Amino acid sequence: MGDTLVKIICILNNCFLQTMSTYPSIFNDVIGPVMRGPSSSHCAASLRIARLCRDLMEENIKNILIEFDPNGSLATTHKSQGSDMGLFGGFLGWEAFDERLPESDKHIVTAGINVTIHITDIGNSHPNLYKITLSNNKETRKLTAISTGGGMIEVTAIDDVPVSMAGDYFETLIYCEKPDAIVPFLQASVAYDEIALHQGAVSFIAIKSQAFLEAALYKELQQMEGVVCIKQLHPVLPVMARKNMQVPFITCQEMLEYNKDKNKTLWELAVEYEMARGNIAANEVLEKMRQVIHIMGKAIESGLKGTTYSDRILGAQSPQFKERMDAGTLVGGDVNNRIILYVSAMMEVKSSMGVIVAAPTAGSYGALPGALFGTAHSMGVSEEVLVKAMLSAGLIGVFIAAHATFAAEVGGCMAETGSGGGMAAAALVEMKGGTVEQSIAAASLALQNSLGIICDPIGNRVEAPCLGRNVMAATNAVSCANMALADYEKLIPLDEVIQTMKAVGDQIHHTLRCTNLGGLSVTPAAKKIEAMLEELPQHFFKSC
Repeated sequence: MGDTLVKIICILNNCFLQTMSTYPSIFNDVIGPVMRGPSSSHCAASLRIARLCRDLMEENIKNILIEFDPNGSLATTHKSQGSDMGLFGGFLGWEAFDERLPESDKHIVTAGINVTIHITDIGNSHPNLYKITLSNNKETRKLTAISTGGGMIEVTAIDDVPVSMAGDYFETLIYCEKPDAIVPFLQASVAYDEIALHQGAVSFIAIKSQAFLEAALYKELQQMEGVVCIKQLHPVLPVMARKNMQVPFITCQEMLEYNKDKNKTLWELAVEYEMARGNIAANEVLEKMRQVIHIMGKAIESGLKGTTYSDRILGAQSPQFKERMDAGTLVGGDVNNRIILYVSAMMEVKSSMGVIVAAPTAGSYGALPGALFGTAHSMGVSEEVLVKAMLSAGLIGVFIAAHATFAAEVGGCMAETGSGGGMAAAALVEMKGGTVEQSIAAASLALQNSLGIICDPIGNRVEAPCLGRNVMAATNAVSCANMALADYEKLIPLDEVIQTMKAVGDQIHHTLRCTNLGGLSVTPAAKKIEAMLEELPQHFFKSC
């Protein structure tokens, strides 16, 4: 029975994981996390990976070896774009918005944890690949993971045994020598979403569930013959996954079919999707987005007051823009210039290590909220309208996350500011009272205009040309929203544009995907700036 049972469990669980990975959550994958730092792919994702490492070691870490592949993105960006900062904060058990993060290098030393970083061939299966070895005086463990964009992660191996963990479950790992006897016991005793046996150099049973094992059962397992140890890994995402999860649609076309006899608005469809995905009530979906709006609003207020940070390329640009705007010396109307002002202010808060909400990433943080807040404030609309618009944007982001990527390391800046602009265009149509079809047309047009944009940060910082590209994405969103409201023909359906984004991203050369190896990154002026930054007093991390 044992071998057959294990094979059946593994087959079922592989199917289960493939199904789960296609259903992004608005608050996991699209709008969030709440964080500090220049890059969600680097800072927030690495912190989440390190939090899982900390749990794997039961919070007892003495030595850490971190390995990056020379052909991946992290080899050239891990320090300057904040992967090291996020990792150190995660090893210390911090949240992604902790105010101590800029000095986490000092805190990791104070904690008595020795960290070594090697650039070495670990198999470039993904540009954001982390291979981490952890040890203390009792044990050594390994964890391999990837950052998939927007702060999302996947753990791909533990102790060199293949797994798939996204950080959206309570994970219990039972290391054991006689699993055949333990699996049936667990199936009969545990409330679980998934039980899988993983075998390799070591063997462990992995349980995905909505909560950890009850204390009595945990103790009973510890005493069972063949059980070596039990590890408990907390979820690191705000919205949990669950077995037998279903969503009403996962493509734009499916959404339109679903809505044929319902005539719901885009924000209402977003609420229905997230209710199904997150197993939460409509009022909770709205409240979660309201909290996001409040954080974004505070960031704008903070940015407009002016920001300072010793280690960045650009000083605060937004105060002087506001002066010129108020003096009437700028071209363009109030909406357009207010959007530019807000995008700039938000990007400057990010680059000064303020608290932000990645939307859909930290690198593209300014475009979506800048466009929505700037338009909302110019129109004088209520917070409720802004919340609903942001939900509409989130649903467009779900389609992108499910079928393309938000990671510049995978799809260039098209994946980040391009996506943000497409999401914003749809939301602006919603804000103006347009139809679902017009919102979708706006998103399609905006994404069509963004195909092929490369990622080539100057000085290896997520600051420039990122600011300009966020402004471009936000103003592109306004143009495309107006084109859609005037019933311009989009020609290409949104689903096909998203598929094209994925195909184009796959064709972009790796030197043009946030590696600091091509484009503006390698101009003489950029290299001079990079050298100047390296001469500044060093932390392990340089904010953009």
